[in-house]
Amino acid sequence: MNTRVQPLKRPASVWQPARRLVRFTPVGVLLPLTFILLLELSVYSGWIPAYLMPAPSALVLTFHELAAGPLWSHILASSQRVLLGFAIGSGLAILLGTLVGMSRRLEAYLDPTFQALRAVPGLAWVPLLLIWLGIDEVSKVTLIAIGSFFPVYMNMVAGVRNVDRKLVEVGAQLGFCQATLMRRIMVPAALPYLFTGLRNGLSMAWLCVVAAELLAATEGIGYLLTDGREVSRPDLVLTAIITLALMGKLTDSLLKHAEKRMLRWRDSFSGQEQKP
Repeated sequence: MNTRVQPLKRPASVWQPARRLVRFTPVGVLLPLTFILLLELSVYSGWIPAYLMPAPSALVLTFHELAAGPLWSHILASSQRVLLGFAIGSGLAILLGTLVGMSRRLEAYLDPTFQALRAVPGLAWVPLLLIWLGIDEVSKVTLIAIGSFFPVYMNMVAGVRNVDRKLVEVGAQLGFCQATLMRRIMVPAALPYLFTGLRNGLSMAWLCVVAAELLAATEGIGYLLTDGREVSRPDLVLTAIITLALMGKLTDSLLKHAEKRMLRWRDSFSGQEQKP
């Protein structure tokens, strides 16, 4: 009678539950969680003064206090300004970027001016816009539109210039006019560049809305930053900064999701994973 020798079972490692947790935890949150833990320990131990850098637990309490009050109205006000200004700026950038990309003559007239204006910081426009348009919503939306225009414009021009020439020749043979050529060939072929510009333009829109609200606003995330500075509450300032970061990440993720859905036809390199 043959008997098989059963292999010895290795004792379960005490680290297996931790390994499973790390395996199913998104790696993108490991760095922030580590920083939060170290900051909490540093403030609790007295290494960092609490009046300069509040503990993350104190920030949670501040966020809960604001969430029960004016936080959502501030988020709504800033989001409306960002979306409206971004829509205006990116829409003009797509139109002008496509036209400049298709016409060397138009590029000679417009592009030098755009490149010069692109070097002007967003904050430099604030005093002039306040003089011209006042402190109402028009000046804030205009500043956001200016800030989001240039990243989209630059990428749109680059995208049109990198369209396969054979596609343009096919459109010409089919008798497409300039408008049809732009709508049917140029813009769809330049979508990878366009989405890169849109994501950069959206981040610039959030930067500009804070700049506008810091100087002249009665509500918004920028106003919340100013309020925290005036009352010397770093927890309020940090809560506004974290809210701004979360809103920027949320809108960027939505735009990235739209990019993946619209560019599913691409067979592109998506990076290599490090093998263990």
